[in-house]
Amino acid sequence: MKAIAYIALIGVLSFFTAPSFAADKLTTQDYIEIEQLYAKYNHALDSGDATAWADTYTADGVFRKTTAGREALMKFVENFAKSSGGAFRHWNTNRTVVGTADGADGSVYLTLWNMGVKPQAIVTTGIYFDKLVKTPAGWRFKSRDIKGDTPPPAAAGAPASQPPK
Repeated sequence: MKAIAYIALIGVLSFFTAPSFAADKLTTQDYIEIEQLYAKYNHALDSGDATAWADTYTADGVFRKTTAGREALMKFVENFAKSSGGAFRHWNTNRTVVGTADGADGSVYLTLWNMGVKPQAIVTTGIYFDKLVKTPAGWRFKSRDIKGDTPPPAAAGAPASQPPK
């Protein structure tokens, strides 16, 4: 009798938990497409291609909690391209992607380089935190936030580092 009750309990639990496991599962193809999304994002931003960069987001996508919607995203890239002079390169490493019921959560380290100075210089570093969704057009960023790294204070008596000019 205990064995039947135990089997019934397992059956009931698996009925209620199985859908959440299935919803969170990403396929190998999903991972490949998400990896390509991250690459397209960086190439479009660094080349100043506002349309291609906005295409990496959903129509109502949000960048840094302040830039929302296609038109605002495109304007951001136009301004970025003007201010960087096309000399900046986004390098991402240590990407993680985890399936969620709504799509996926992603995180990746950022190093932003200024290639227009000699020697090339790191402009900033940080970590992106992403909400990704699969749309009929493929994987897209629903939201993307960044937490910039804060450099430690200069050692006593050490000259302060200067940003590239």
